[in-house]
Amino acid sequence: MASILDLLNTDIGKQLISSASEKTNTSPDRTASVLSSAMPLILGAMKRNAATPDGAASLNSALENNKHDGSLLDNLGGLLSGGGLDDLMSDGGGILGHVLGGKQERVEQTISKTSGVDAGSVGQIIKMAAPIIMGILGSQKRKDNVSQNGLGDLLGSVLGSQSTNDQSLIETLLDADGDGSVIDDVAGMVLGGNKKKGGLGGMLGGLFGK
Repeated sequence: MASILDLLNTDIGKQLISSASEKTNTSPDRTASVLSSAMPLILGAMKRNAATPDGAASLNSALENNKHDGSLLDNLGGLLSGGGLDDLMSDGGGILGHVLGGKQERVEQTISKTSGVDAGSVGQIIKMAAPIIMGILGSQKRKDNVSQNGLGDLLGSVLGSQSTNDQSLIETLLDADGDGSVIDDVAGMVLGGNKKKGGLGGMLGGLFGK
């Protein structure tokens, strides 16, 4: 299947970019930059968590919930423009809390540095994106009848082409306890500074011509 970054070129992605841009008073280009950085990181964190039995069970349970069956993708325009936005972002906050835990602020600051968007706006944008990511995963899980044991492969397919090194860089970001130096290095490598062919940096740089 197409990678998560291909989503940004679809109607769903354009709706998300437009609504998140308006919500945060951020230009569409910068909003797209935030999303292009955040979505692979969120999926990478999910893949990392799902590598443990407890993490896989937790994600499987969440994806089995009808809230994440993909139906929101059919009415995304209404949710983003209407009264459903607050509920969507509340769900997104819960998802990010589970996936990123205490590392959420670090991730937001890292994306802020690479995108030029303030961390508060980054937080709002990724809250809007998280339920969409879960909807995509839940829909694909049902379509392919993916079991708990197959979640790693599902996440890998949605994440798209990536090397083991890319995943290790994501883990370094999530594990980093430093005050910035490690984050700067990982931000440069994972989020576009090192555009190695086939890696996350190359994917992000290629999509937005950076």
